[in-house]
Amino acid sequence: MAYWLLKTEPETFSWDDQVKRGAKGEPWTGVRNFTARRHLKEMKKGELAFFYHTGDEKQVFGIVETIRESYKDPTDPKGVFVAVDVKAVKPFPQPVTLAAIKAEPRLKDMALVKYSRLSVQPVSAAEWALVCRMGGVKD
Repeated sequence: MAYWLLKTEPETFSWDDQVKRGAKGEPWTGVRNFTARRHLKEMKKGELAFFYHTGDEKQVFGIVETIRESYKDPTDPKGVFVAVDVKAVKPFPQPVTLAAIKAEPRLKDMALVKYSRLSVQPVSAAEWALVCRMGGVKD
């Protein structure tokens, strides 16, 4: 199983918004970067992702699950980009900040640290387990 990190601006779509969608989930639309698009295409049903707030917050808030694999993004009139659907799985008892991730030497190679602007990122199994522990979640 692969793991991922999905970034969102909380004033546009927040963790609370994701939770409110319930089991039907929410389309992850609006990605307009070709590397991020490739990652969306690689996401498989059942795979998990960190839900990350950008902006002033810069922290992992919870875990979402991919419930629909990639399809044409309905917000892209040119049909170049894709979306996936995700649903909330569980919140982090203690959100994990970007500062805490950067301060952890074992996460120095994490995509979030190296490619901070990329909106859809792969996360290794070791990174996944460590960030979950930092947030008080048993993976």
